[in-house]
Amino acid sequence: MARSNDEVAALFQEYADLISITGGDAFKARVYEKAARSIGGYHADASTLDVKGLQQIPNVGKSIAEKIVEYFRTGSVSAVEELRARIPAGVRRLTAIPTLGPRKALTVYEELGISSIDELADAIRAERLRDLKGFGPKTEENILHGIGLLQASGDRVLLDVALDLAERIVAELSEVTGCRRCAYAGSLRRFRETIGDIDILTAAEDSAPLMQAFTELPYVTEVVARGRTKTSVRTTEGLAVDLRVVPPDSWGAALQYFTGSKAHNIRTRELAVHKGFKLSEYGLFDVESGEKIVSETEEEVYARLGLPWIPPTLREDRGEIEAGLHDELPDLVLEADIRGDLHTHTDLTDGLAPLEEMVQAAADRGYAYFAVTDHGPNLYMQRMTDERMLEQRDHVRELDRTYGKRGRRGGMRLLHGAELNIDPDGEVDWPEEFLDGFDLCVASVHSHFNQGRAEMTRRIVRACENPYVNIIGHPTTRLLGKRPGIDADLDEIFAACARTGTALEVNAHPDRLDLRDEDILRARRHGVKFAIDSDAHATLHLAGMRYGVGTAQRGWLTKDDVINTWPETRLRRFLRKGTPGRRVPPH
Repeated sequence: MARSNDEVAALFQEYADLISITGGDAFKARVYEKAARSIGGYHADASTLDVKGLQQIPNVGKSIAEKIVEYFRTGSVSAVEELRARIPAGVRRLTAIPTLGPRKALTVYEELGISSIDELADAIRAERLRDLKGFGPKTEENILHGIGLLQASGDRVLLDVALDLAERIVAELSEVTGCRRCAYAGSLRRFRETIGDIDILTAAEDSAPLMQAFTELPYVTEVVARGRTKTSVRTTEGLAVDLRVVPPDSWGAALQYFTGSKAHNIRTRELAVHKGFKLSEYGLFDVESGEKIVSETEEEVYARLGLPWIPPTLREDRGEIEAGLHDELPDLVLEADIRGDLHTHTDLTDGLAPLEEMVQAAADRGYAYFAVTDHGPNLYMQRMTDERMLEQRDHVRELDRTYGKRGRRGGMRLLHGAELNIDPDGEVDWPEEFLDGFDLCVASVHSHFNQGRAEMTRRIVRACENPYVNIIGHPTTRLLGKRPGIDADLDEIFAACARTGTALEVNAHPDRLDLRDEDILRARRHGVKFAIDSDAHATLHLAGMRYGVGTAQRGWLTKDDVINTWPETRLRRFLRKGTPGRRVPPH
């Protein structure tokens, strides 16, 4: 069941799109986009607030607050329904295609009568779009690629949506009488970036109470199939969820089997065969006698195969079996290892919370250090100026004296940084003399995503070579299901990072998870160091660090690979980037 705030955020984002599609006021569309972001990131449940309380949310005025109240009172908003009625549902569906955009969706509908994705794909192949103003071969190519992205995502959802639902199901089923064990398995346990369906595994002598409780969960909308050992449902999010009940003494073998991946399980079954065993979801059996050898814990199953327990995030048949056989599995980074967050935003630019609230939320997480990195002036919509940034720096230094109780347990040091925009030529905001005043700088691509491969590669390499750029933020710029990653020679970029002492970010935001796990594996072989950052724009977003850690684990990262697991003194040495005479002082 989606958070009420997320429901409203999705509704207002749709409203903003509808305003754009119908040629409405661009400023009004932007107002609702900002309100959607603010509501989604707000800590309090919007359904419990009145108009006055809702107006305490950043970017929510009286008119928007009244629409929120209307939504929770009636289940809809009349202004949104009016615009929905003006636009065919197919056109609204077209706006989900990455790279198309609402205005172009309306154009193809009005000019060519296209109101479905299939019709649009056929029109592109027939080259019917090329005569439309603002379209051309490159636009057609981009739209086709966007259609491919949309179709590939199918019914899959982002990791955070699936994990939130799975944890609630596990919590509720764990309370059912007779439930001995309960956990989620499948690709979710392996922390894949998107999830097609959720596998819930329980152990009990009697499955009936669990199956009954499962089908009666408030967010179950349809019971697809029901049996003694497996029941399948659909939920309000549209997600399919399978519940399997196994005997308690088969728990370990079943958890190993249903966690997967398929390729990993093939390898473990092959190992079992070589040792004269048969491995299934019910246990590890001796082939000759049929006797069950082990099954109660995953550790026992792996041990009898000659392997240490392999963390679920590694179970993709990417060398983990061989590493286990040779006692070379990495000691993976854990969320508890993270000492600080190095990429966050406040309401000085596009964040939702003031500096004081972000700092306090970071302190509540027990961090040893915390960096504030609002956007620089080259991202024009943020209206940053030198004066505003220097004023924030003074404020950060003042707060550091409060939170940074040096030499005492519980202190948190504050670092003042910026997220710089990497311009098309590889330059960044501000000259060197201004950049020299920051404790660290994250540099990211925020525009001109369609540059040619050579130009894009050189652009990012130049940023790495800047002595004041410490971290390349969300390196491929991808947005899952919405925007593909940039076309660049990543190996050349990885080599530049290793050569210049520039860290690559593992951006923990569930929409990004950038770098992805496969790229992390490649970059690590180049000797690159990494920063796992939340890119938080609200206090709630800080908790998203778990998704970045899971992605880092899938990329085989250890504590030593991740700079924000290091003690502050080692981190500050890294931030100097080998620049002669440059000092990143502890204030």
